[in-house]
Amino acid sequence: MVPDSNPASPRGVATPAADIRSTRQKRALSTVLAETDRFRSAQELHAALRARGERVGLTTVYQQLRTLAAAGQIDSLRADGGELLYRHCGTDQHHHHLVCRSCGRTVEVEDTVVWRWAERVAADAGFVAVDHRLEFSGTCADCVAQAGS
Repeated sequence: MVPDSNPASPRGVATPAADIRSTRQKRALSTVLAETDRFRSAQELHAALRARGERVGLTTVYQQLRTLAAAGQIDSLRADGGELLYRHCGTDQHHHHLVCRSCGRTVEVEDTVVWRWAERVAADAGFVAVDHRLEFSGTCADCVAQAGS
């Protein structure tokens, strides 16, 4: 998985949270996002909402996800196939993700070591004001155990 390069992504220019109008659909979507520890597609989130009896269209889900991501309330990343995936993260600080290739479980990784490395690499190349995006993928211990069974 690679991070989203969309400038409206959570690490791009953010819209203040106070500017986001609260709607029934947005609250329901936020609830579904808060209940998962992995990145999910708009289609998966739409299906989860429909399974709960929410009357919401797929277009509305996409619109709400874009709004929440632009405001920095959720993170997004682009899957290997190009699809955008979304997740509510436990921090609004810059961080990275370790994503299981099998089940999609996601762990947040603090940025301190990566940030220092990125600054050093940039300085060595004569760059300043450098930003970075980095996602890690692997296989979680539960999936390894299941594969070995």
